[in-house]
Parts: sequence; C-alpha cells; structure tokens
Amino acid sequence: MSEDKILWEAEFNPKVKTYWLLSGTLVCLLTVVLIPLIPIWYFVGLQMTEKYLRSLRCTLTTRNLKVAKGVFVKQEKTVPLDRITDVGLVQGPIMRSMNLEALSVETAGQSSQGALVQMTGIRDGRAFRDAVLAQRDKVAARDAEDDKTPPGVAANDDSVLIEIRDILRRMEAAGRTVSPSETETGI
Repeated sequence: MSEDKILWEAEFNPKVKTYWLLSGTLVCLLTVVLIPLIPIWYFVGLQMTEKYLRSLRCTLTTRNLKVAKGVFVKQEKTVPLDRITDVGLVQGPIMRSMNLEALSVETAGQSSQGALVQMTGIRDGRAFRDAVLAQRDKVAARDAEDDKTPPGVAANDDSVLIEIRDILRRMEAAGRTVSPSETETGI
C-alpha cells in the first residue's frame, strides 16, 4: 500500500497555553482549598503548557487523520477518514475571547463517551475541519467507485465488456446458442 501524502499539518495557536492556564486557575478558585497553590500552578503551568503545546500534532493525510499529544503519557491515534462521522467545533466564552476553537472528531462504532479525538487551539480550525470533511468525502467517493469496479479492472475500463462481447460473438458464430444462465455465470 502506498504511503499517505500529507495534505495539511495543523498549527496550534500559542494563545491556547493561556486558555489552559486560565482553566486551571478557575478550578483552583472554585476549589477554595487550592487557592494557595495558584502561584505554583502558574510557575509549573507555564512550563508544562509549553511542553504540551510542542507535543501536539494533527496531520491530515490522503486517507487518515493522525493525532499525537502528551508530555508524560504520549498518545498517538490514526483515524481512518472513512470512519469519521462528524468533525465538530466547540468554542466556549473564554475560548471565543481568545479566538480559539476545540476540534472534536467522532467516528462510526465509537462508544458514547464523547469525541474520539479532541484538539484545542488549531489555527484556522474551521478551514481544517472543512479540509478533513472534504477529504473524507473524496475517500468515500473513491471507495464507492472501487466497490463498483470488478477486482483487477480500472474504473471506466470498457475492455472487459468488449472481451465479453467478442466471446459471445465467437460462440454465436460457431453455431452454439448462449443461454441466459451461461451469460450470468460467465461460462
């Protein structure tokens, strides 16, 4: 099988680090016990969000969506485009103020625990989502065309039909009648 050609390598908005820090700060503020830890959160959080941002990869290829992330626990997922049922965008009020979006990918056969893949901070997330969906549709159309074509025959190849016609003419010229069952079975 030929290797997938990369169509789009997603870039991530650096503002996503601020979003992650604010989200953690809100959790600390809502949990009164953690308020004294806010300065530590910012010191450690700045370093960790930078490392996490560098670990993020989201690549659209001709047949797959490849996602990698993680600092301590590294995750890599390859999602076949023909299995993707939906690619959604989420944008809460804080994200909207920072011009950030979270991209969520849902697939056929996935459990109902939410999105299979969720990536926050992809630059031009709407265009990336549209590119993923357009490529998914191309793969689906190509696969549908392949399903219609007999194995070993290129799409729109009339040579097989011409060969069958010639065989039937030779059989007819030899004085042999061809029954419908013979033409259906390929005899």
